[in-house]
Amino acid sequence: MTLHPEIAKFVAGLPAPSEGPLDPVAMRAGDETHVTPFDNRLPLHAVQDVTARTASGEVPVRVYTPVEADSYGVLVYFHGGAFFLGSLETHDHIARSLAKETGLKVVSAGYRLAPEAAFPAGLDDCYGVVRWVAEESGSLAWDGTTLAIAGDSSGGNFAAAVAARAHDDDFRRITHQVLYYPSLDLDFDVDRYASLRDNAVGYGLETAGLKPFNAFYVNSGADAADPLVSPVRRADLSGLPPALVVTGEHDPLRDEGELYGKRLREAGVAATVSRYEGAGHGFVQHFSWIPEYHQVFAQTRDFLTRR
Repeated sequence: MTLHPEIAKFVAGLPAPSEGPLDPVAMRAGDETHVTPFDNRLPLHAVQDVTARTASGEVPVRVYTPVEADSYGVLVYFHGGAFFLGSLETHDHIARSLAKETGLKVVSAGYRLAPEAAFPAGLDDCYGVVRWVAEESGSLAWDGTTLAIAGDSSGGNFAAAVAARAHDDDFRRITHQVLYYPSLDLDFDVDRYASLRDNAVGYGLETAGLKPFNAFYVNSGADAADPLVSPVRRADLSGLPPALVVTGEHDPLRDEGELYGKRLREAGVAATVSRYEGAGHGFVQHFSWIPEYHQVFAQTRDFLTRR
């Protein structure tokens, strides 16, 4: 299938990549200008900014409560942004949609970003927030059942790494992992996956941009050979939580996500891999207003409630 017409229109209007080094501060400021005004955001029962006190320090989190209830399952969400972009604000609409569609209380983690925070600061924050949810179950009204983790792009990387780290620490409270077009292999050899060549140019995220965009993280001490940096390289995936891996047909990162799902199944983990036709990288963040892509939230709900 060709690129969805609405996505193709957007991609055609993108400016040419800037020459010279990337400026993370300027790019973050630019992202914030596209945040949905507060009055236009999806309404929920309650949205509250609080501080999670974790082993890695204090982490700002935003808690989304879909409806009034005595208790809730919880989903901890990690935003994308190549490890140096993104915030509680830029991905607020995803967290709201997840809460609305799944009925779970969503905790969005405002983890530290590269390059200011060297590896593994961001990962430590994400893992710490998950542990905090379990420890603060009373204040969050967690019902002690579902404790899912989810992330898009680099946030999907963190979700997979958190699942692995929790397993190795014998912290077995995580019930599901949901990865939207995850970045799971930070080796930048363009021959490592066919999708890096098939979807290299013309679909939004371009293969040539992967190395400079991820350089802030890699250069902060994140070694691509480390399975906590490239989770698809973990030798033994057995015992990890059931997974939903969502990919886009025209995403350069498509094949590494699908390989992760395949390797999970081979290791005996229940894993669903779902490729969205006509979609490129970032479609949950940027194009979930298109009905066929908004379905990803219903699919997530069904996955999280499946027994």
